Amino acid sequence: MSKENTNAYLFEEAPIKKAVSKLAVPTIISSLVMVIYNMADTYFVGLLNDPIQTAGVTLAGPALLAFFAVSNLFGVGTSSAMSRALGRKRYDEVRQSSAVGFYGSVASGILLSVLCLVFYPFLLKILGASGETLGSTKAYMDWAVAAGAAPSILNVVFSYLVRSEGEALSASIGTMSGALLNIVLDPIFILPWGFNMGAAGAGLATFLSNCVACLYFFFYVWRKRGKTFVSIQPKDFTLSPYILGEIANVGVPASVQNLLNVTGMTILNNFTAGYGPDAVAAMGIALKLQLVPIQVALGATQGVMPLISYTFANGRYDRMKDSILFVTKRVIIAMVAVTAVSVLAARPMVGFFMENPNVISYGEGFLRGLMLALPFMIVDFMAVSVFQSVGDGRKALVFAILRKIIFEIPFIIILNILFPPFGLSFAQFVAEFVLSIIAVVLLRKFFRSLKER
Repeated sequence: MSKENTNAYLFEEAPIKKAVSKLAVPTIISSLVMVIYNMADTYFVGLLNDPIQTAGVTLAGPALLAFFAVSNLFGVGTSSAMSRALGRKRYDEVRQSSAVGFYGSVASGILLSVLCLVFYPFLLKILGASGETLGSTKAYMDWAVAAGAAPSILNVVFSYLVRSEGEALSASIGTMSGALLNIVLDPIFILPWGFNMGAAGAGLATFLSNCVACLYFFFYVWRKRGKTFVSIQPKDFTLSPYILGEIANVGVPASVQNLLNVTGMTILNNFTAGYGPDAVAAMGIALKLQLVPIQVALGATQGVMPLISYTFANGRYDRMKDSILFVTKRVIIAMVAVTAVSVLAARPMVGFFMENPNVISYGEGFLRGLMLALPFMIVDFMAVSVFQSVGDGRKALVFAILRKIIFEIPFIIILNILFPPFGLSFAQFVAEFVLSIIAVVLLRKFFRSLKER
């Protein structure tokens, strides 16, 4: 393949601002559209003005997050391996890594669907669904989880594979196509004037939109055959210990990180459930609102990962450091602004989703606590992305353990006792504040080690 086809100019010579913009901006836009589509479920179910239906979608959230554990294993792990192999000009390794990511994600998605069906009663119980909320939670999960595991995982993994070689715009078009379709289908399936399926309709819309996104990526690979390193050819699939190790070294810690996120969210939902369906619905709305700036931050930090991986493997350490600092400074400023607006306008923001006074009262308190974590969270996100990009998955895993096991989960318990119920939402702020300090220390140490090289 030619230098042009491998996007070598973008990685090696383009000005930092241009390179970061081309990689990160489409990813941020895609992430925002994905957030809107995630919020669409909550919004249109909220129009039913039934807290039980909204609570059902909220309680199913950790099960959907579990998909990202697999997506991170084969998405983040494979993408990092592909970009590093590109930086070393080892193109066969790029294709082989891609094939492993593709077939691994398909097999894992099918396995998760089977496990969900087998252990349904136990799964619903640990998610906190019971009594009033049991039916709506299962109705949503039937489509979004039991049927939708494989397309949901493959959609995300495909976007990582395509983005790894610098085609961020193409990756974003794929994810956005499914997200936009979901927004169109949600009211049709959920609301009384359509199929009136409630929470089940939200799950069905999610399932169909992920299937469409996967079809786009299959078409992309077929159209770009001979011009892309993304391979779904069986001949490129390998069980080479080296290839599997390159993927697992980053992918396994990233996967564990997401499983810990699922654990944290499940614990948070269970504690919130103790205050009733209104509180659960309010926490679901607050978390969805927080998801908007979080996805912007993730889009920026993950969008620049291929550039970090490539320049690290290529020995361009100054270029790598400049890219990291360029993104971090700008996103921190944006997160401070979002936090200020959200704290001041928490009540109308929650009220946009549901006109229930009790839900709004809970929601504005939860939202203020959650939003305070944002400026510190970006430092944590950037550190994790850097270590994933350079193949140091162990440090990324340390961050995940510190965030959930050492800080956030204990503080959920402590603050809920001290300041019920709103102390629940401040646990994340405490965890991210401490983690941001640790992140700065580790990144400074990492940059010093690069100077020694």
